[in-house]
Amino acid sequence: MQFPRLDNAFLRELPGDPQSGPRLRQVQGAAWSRVAPTPVPAPKLIAHSREMADALGFSDADVASPEFAQVFAGNALLDGMAPFAANYGGHQFGQWAGQLGDGRAITLGEAIGADGGRWELQLKGAGKTPYSRMADGRAVLRSSIREFLCSEAMHHLGVATTRALSLVTTGEAVERDMFYDGHPQDEPGAVVCRVAPSFIRFGTFELPASRGDTDLLRRLADFTIRRDFPELTGEGEALYGDWFAQVCERTAALVAHWMRVGFVHGVLNTDNMSILGLTIDYGPYGWVDDYDPDWTPNTTDAHGRRYRFGWQPRVAHWNLSRLAQALSPLFDGIEPLQAGLDRYGAAFVRADRDNVTRKLGLADCRDGDPALAAQLYGLLHAGEVDMALFFRDLAEFDPDQPALGPLRDAFYDDGKLRAHEDGFLDWLARYAARLHDDPLTPQQRRERMNAANPRYVLRNYLAQQAIDRAHAGDYGGIHELLEVMRRPYEEQPGREQFAARRPDWARDRPGCSMLSCSS
Repeated sequence: MQFPRLDNAFLRELPGDPQSGPRLRQVQGAAWSRVAPTPVPAPKLIAHSREMADALGFSDADVASPEFAQVFAGNALLDGMAPFAANYGGHQFGQWAGQLGDGRAITLGEAIGADGGRWELQLKGAGKTPYSRMADGRAVLRSSIREFLCSEAMHHLGVATTRALSLVTTGEAVERDMFYDGHPQDEPGAVVCRVAPSFIRFGTFELPASRGDTDLLRRLADFTIRRDFPELTGEGEALYGDWFAQVCERTAALVAHWMRVGFVHGVLNTDNMSILGLTIDYGPYGWVDDYDPDWTPNTTDAHGRRYRFGWQPRVAHWNLSRLAQALSPLFDGIEPLQAGLDRYGAAFVRADRDNVTRKLGLADCRDGDPALAAQLYGLLHAGEVDMALFFRDLAEFDPDQPALGPLRDAFYDDGKLRAHEDGFLDWLARYAARLHDDPLTPQQRRERMNAANPRYVLRNYLAQQAIDRAHAGDYGGIHELLEVMRRPYEEQPGREQFAARRPDWARDRPGCSMLSCSS
């Protein structure tokens, strides 16, 4: 098997833990700890991303080889691999949690891809590390399928994300109490190889700052800028300020895309926020079916709903404020950091207004358009309307005949449709008037809308159906979903069932409505 060239800059340029192995410990003054994956009894490759394999330079023969499954299950290391777990902290549900680190993720190395790009290869579910706390470092098949599929689905939606190379079953059982209710069960284990230019998080900088280790904090910042933000120039506070502003703007763009496609991260702790502005750590995420800004898929968050869909922009700002606090020892005053946070606000407003124009098929965003969109979202919530279906079908709306027409298929409750029909008709009349004042032709409007409003998203019930089939030994559902999600903005004849409204049986079923952090 031909393996990419490795260049492990994170290990080479940053201080490491003098101890190795998975013994639990507080790791001081170090960004990483050496630890090897724990082998599994019977690794079997059940799915892979051909796009990611191509980017890394793997041939079809490489992927089909027995060695591929051995390596990406954690059973074998190739020349140049130097496995480690990263050390970081974080705020979890608004509270400082101290040292966290990669508790079940082990990086194999930093590969130089076929196009010269840098990709960190990380096994999730590969065994214990110094940061596993009381856990076993493993992952179960259901959560691994969800991470594998969503990583690739988000990429094809045009949302910045970590990627997934492979999904390997391990041949061993993993005990999990899915809803923390005292009923643990054995589940099949799996390992995902996830891939990103960097897995550095906000919490990477928070941990040394919390310990007063300004030297490590500065080294981490210098390294991250040098490796991952090479376009930035300058030195000292000016460079750090430009970098923080860049992080803020990337985060704003990311969250705006989440809001555009209806994605709910579910656990936006600061250790789950990427310094590159990528979607990272796919745990109890979910997709909005009927539009509800207060919905969260995370059972742990069911009471407080801190990470609900509509709060994601403000939570991201709060998390950036924690990052700013961590970086403050690098500055003489708070002005550059406040300027970065202000850039987040301005960038999100721009991105949100862009969402309005694209989702509604407008040439530009005029003063009244955000209010028009806000009124629509209020109606979608009140009427229990499917977000993805409504916006996609809105592209076929005829402003010369402003009627609900095919939009009726997006309603989950006929009674709510009747109760709010007049409100929708009034909104459609206002929308029609706005379209008549817009320079785009009907065909241009339709193309603009269909490029922003996906026909296919990874609805929770679709993922759960694939999981149920996989637990029965049939991995075909994974492959079908992966194929559909490769072209989310295109009509795919014969695959209409993947764009259907959530069925009634999935409304309250575990895995389809609420999920836990257990994996």
